[in-house]
Amino acid sequence: MLRIVAHAALLAGALALGACGFADSRAPVPEFMRMKDAEQPPPEPPPDVKKIVREQLDVVFMAASYPREVQVAPPRHEVRGLGWTSCVRAQLTSATGTGLGTQTYVVTISGGKVVDRRRAEVDDICGSETYEPI
Repeated sequence: MLRIVAHAALLAGALALGACGFADSRAPVPEFMRMKDAEQPPPEPPPDVKKIVREQLDVVFMAASYPREVQVAPPRHEVRGLGWTSCVRAQLTSATGTGLGTQTYVVTISGGKVVDRRRAEVDDICGSETYEPI
């Protein structure tokens, strides 16, 4: 019986001491026992969207769509993450040669490169943006 109590006491003590190693930065424990806050890298400066889209036009639009009158909106900080997003629109042509009219895409820029692009949806703010030609 004494042996079981001793094992239980040792296990409880080990758990109590082990939990101190996982105290977050706001826990009511001494400073040296707290976990340090993760260092967030500084946000990237706003990218030159005109230059990036002009240099990477084939990433944003298919070459066969013959993008014309390409315009970009000012960059906005990504809601989640450290990158930037911008709305890009252009007059496009379909694969059969018929005009598609103005098409709008949302591009994600990180590290000076277009890392993602998708067609703009109603929830995006692209309809109310101000655009400038590249």
